[in-house]
Amino acid sequence: MSWLRRNLVVIAGLITLAFLILPNLVVLVFSFNKPKGRFNYAWQEFSLDAWRDPCGVADLCGSLALSLQIAAWATLGATVLGVMVAFALVRYRFRARSTVSALIFLPMAMPEVVMAASLLTLFLNMGVQLGFWTILIAHIMFCLSFVVTAVKARVMSMDPRLEQAAQDLYAGPVQTFLRVTLPIAAPGIAAGALLAFALSFDDFIITNFNAGSTVTFPMYVWGSAQRGTPVQINVIGTAMFAVAILLVLAGMLIGNRRKKQAR
Repeated sequence: MSWLRRNLVVIAGLITLAFLILPNLVVLVFSFNKPKGRFNYAWQEFSLDAWRDPCGVADLCGSLALSLQIAAWATLGATVLGVMVAFALVRYRFRARSTVSALIFLPMAMPEVVMAASLLTLFLNMGVQLGFWTILIAHIMFCLSFVVTAVKARVMSMDPRLEQAAQDLYAGPVQTFLRVTLPIAAPGIAAGALLAFALSFDDFIITNFNAGSTVTFPMYVWGSAQRGTPVQINVIGTAMFAVAILLVLAGMLIGNRRKKQAR
């Protein structure tokens, strides 16, 4: 019992980690399955056919490319706007500043189905045709709050004396921002951008309401599940999971290297 009390936190963490990773392991295993029929819900036999031809299912890679394109543009738009809003809320005093700061968190607190229905009503009243652009506008809107939150937290923790020191050394406003402020705020900006990309690529509810006839990758997966999930979906999911793991490991290695250099 004493050993259990000492290691209870570690055990709970490992159980939670296993619970989170288990679905990804199932996707990995079934990406090598060779199903009999259209359903891929029971293991039949090992096969590399799906890995040799990940685009073997009609429109699968097209929907994936569309989701990546929307996520990239939504990340760019939300990051640019979010950085400006975060700096404005932290560095400047203006009327209704507290109100604006509170409204920024509204998309994070609002249920997605409510936001989706509201955006759909807005687009229909304006006579906007549903499709790529309505999806992009909707994604920028709900990703903006997450970027502002990440960047704002980073900017608030910055030491203003570093910028004052740069100005004392005759650095102009642009030089100070590019060489001092931006490098310090970069981790927060990167975190907000990665979060925005993941949320945009993964979104289904808001996209489904405002997509019209456009089909993104999450919508394709949902539609395929009604008819039988093809193995290629597991292949793409496994590849994306592997890329995410590699990005995290690369970030950790870069961070550790910078810490060693700073020491």
